[in-house]
This record gives sequence, structure tokens and C-alpha cells, in this order.
Amino acid sequence: MVRQFLESLQVYLDRRVITILLLGFSSGLPLALTGTTLSLWLREEGITLTSIGLFANVATPYALKFIWSPLVDKMPIPLFSRFLGRRRGWLIFTQICLILSILGLGASNPNISIEMTALFAFLVAFSSASQDIVIDAYRVEISDEKTMAAGAAAIVFGYRIGMLASGAGALYLASSVSWQMTYSIMAGLIFIGILTVLFNREPEKAGAPEPQENMVGASALEKAGYWLKEAVYDPLAEFFKRPGWVPILLFVMLYKFGDSLAGVMSTPFFYDLGFTKIELANVSKIYGTAATFIGLALGGWLMAATGLYRTLWICGFLQLGSNLMFAGQAMAGNDIVFLAATVGIENLAGGMGTAAFVAYLSSLCNISYTATQYALLSSFMATARIWFSSPGGFLAEQTGWITFFILTTLAAVPGLVLLWWLTRKSSETRPEEARASAN
Repeated sequence: MVRQFLESLQVYLDRRVITILLLGFSSGLPLALTGTTLSLWLREEGITLTSIGLFANVATPYALKFIWSPLVDKMPIPLFSRFLGRRRGWLIFTQICLILSILGLGASNPNISIEMTALFAFLVAFSSASQDIVIDAYRVEISDEKTMAAGAAAIVFGYRIGMLASGAGALYLASSVSWQMTYSIMAGLIFIGILTVLFNREPEKAGAPEPQENMVGASALEKAGYWLKEAVYDPLAEFFKRPGWVPILLFVMLYKFGDSLAGVMSTPFFYDLGFTKIELANVSKIYGTAATFIGLALGGWLMAATGLYRTLWICGFLQLGSNLMFAGQAMAGNDIVFLAATVGIENLAGGMGTAAFVAYLSSLCNISYTATQYALLSSFMATARIWFSSPGGFLAEQTGWITFFILTTLAAVPGLVLLWWLTRKSSETRPEEARASAN
């Protein structure tokens, strides 16, 4: 038994799995550089909470990347693809764009031109989202049945390590060197992804996609129209024919609204309480990431033990309660023990809620349009979360931290009200094939 277990672990030494791990690192690295790390830098520079909150909008490309993913998937990038192939060409191109945009972000001065800082932050997010499109395709194309599961685990692990590097790692660096130097070092870490691509071959499966049989000889405009109908219109039309689609979309928007509203301002809040970069790196980043992993695992176990809707209820109340911990932190002030409790409970509840929510989104997908409907629903959720949470800085500035976090707690209530309605109507709001199998 032990021998079989050890032999099964050897798949993680496969060159393809190691490649996916390193590309996962390259994928996760840019995220905090336009998120929590950037918000701390901005607050340290004296930027207002209102402006910091609005910076949440630069993450919009992550939510809308499905719009230009067909272009990245099918079109070769000039010059790069000629020498490297379609997938590797796009990877190198997006990674060069990432290096340049991260260097530009680090060289910008928020006090002189906040608009320039915002522009480079948006370019980092756009380049990163585009890189993610190619990495997802590359991962699938170099994997076989033996390495597919290990590759999926490797991409998540690498992604989280990349986030830690640009989160905790960047805060460690910024406590000793300037923010400009910190961002320059982060840009240099992108070379890990570039070297990974250069030391690997173009996937054999990455040839040009075969045209649809009924599209042979059609014009480019007709092919584009057919693609839009098949990829966007048909999945949406099927979804909008279902009973209760309006409450479903409202729930998708609002279930994690309070959690997101509090989360977007958490780093400036901790900074205002006087916690150091090292303390935030240790507690908020490293310890918080561990709590998130535990929350994801607990969420999956809870669904298996109690069912999807009960788990959504439990996680919904846990997320609501975790926001009250921030209000308690505001009253406790610079208390590192209370900070550990606040971060631990918030990340644990958030991880559990994410596991349940992803499962719920998956349950909404018609088997005929699974990939497209899930992409559209998750993008809709992410876009709403980003846009709705961006006024958080203005709200915190006008009310103060204690009142702000009490309001974020109340912001979780509409999602629970919608959950009550959906729980009663659950059998009516699922796809047709799910209802048929249940009857």
C-alpha cells in the first residue's frame, strides 16, 4: 500500500507537471501587485481611502477575459508565434507585457499622477488575465490522462505560491527597500515563466482548430456570427428561459457582497491601525492563506455531509459574522492576537463560502453549455463583486471603520434573503436535465 502510494507521487516529478507548477507561479504572481500589495503602498503614500477603493476596478480584466479568449486561443501572435509556435508565442508575449507593465507600475508615483499608476495597474491586470488564458490552454494540451489531475493540483499550488511571493514576499521586501525596487524584483520573477516556456516545446495538440463543417467556405463575418450565437447567445438564451433567473443572478451578485466589501479595504484598515508590513505579511498573508486552504477543505466536506443549500446557509452566516470581527478589531486597535483571530476567521469563512458558491454556480449549468455558462456566471459574479466593492473606500472615509464594517455585515443580509427564496424554489431553478433526473 505504501509502495503504491509512493509510486503514485512520482507523477509530480513528471516534467509536464513541474512545467505547470512553474507556470502557475507566473499566473499567480501579478494578482496581489494590483490588489492588496498595491493598496498598502497607496495608503502608505497617503492616498485617500476613496481612491484606494476605486482601484479595485483595475481587476475587471480578470472577470471579462472570456471576451477576448477566442482571439488569444485561435489567432497566432505576429513574429512570436512564427518562431515559438502559437501557444508559446502568446505566453512569451504576455509575459514580456507583464514585465514592462509591472516595471511601469513600480516606477509610477501615486502622489504625482494617480492616473498613471491606475493605467499601469490596469495593464498589469490585462496582461495577467491574457496570460491566464494561454496557460489554461497550454496546461490542458501538454497533459495526458496520467498527469491531468496532478497538473490541476500543480497549477493551484503554483498560483498560491505566486500570490504569496507578491503578497507576503513583496511586503518583506518593501520593509527593507523602496516600493519601486520591490516591484522591479517582482517583475524579474516573471522570468521564471519565460524560462519555463523556452525550455519546453510547443504542445502537439496546439495546431490550428478545425473549422466547423457547416462553416467551410463561410466568410469571416459569418464565422464570427456563428461563434457568437453558439458561444454566447445560445447559453444565455437557455438560462434566461428558466423560472427565477432574476433572483438567481441577484444572488450570484450579492451572496459574497459583504465579504468582498470588507475584504477590499482590509489592508488599508490594518495599516491605519499601525500594523507593520512584517506583521501583515506573517498574519494576513501566510497565516491567512493557510486558513483559506482549510476553509476550502471544510467547505467541500460540509457539502458532502449536509448538502449544498445547508452549506450555503452555514457559510453565509459565517461570512456575515466574520465582518463583525473587523468591527471588533477596530475597537481593539493594534492587537496582534485579535488580528490573528480576525484574519483566521475571515479567511476560513471566505474559503468555505467560496467552495460552496463554486459548487452552486456549477449546479446552475446546463450540461449542453457547461463551460460557457460557468464562465459567464463566474465572470458576472466577479465583475459585480469588483464594481460593487469599489465604493468601499468612500464609505469607510465617510463613516469611520467601526460603522463601515457594521455596514458590510448588513450588506450580507440581501444575499441571505435571496438564498431563502432559492432554497424554497431549488427544484424549479435548476437546468432541465437536473429537474428531469430528480423527478
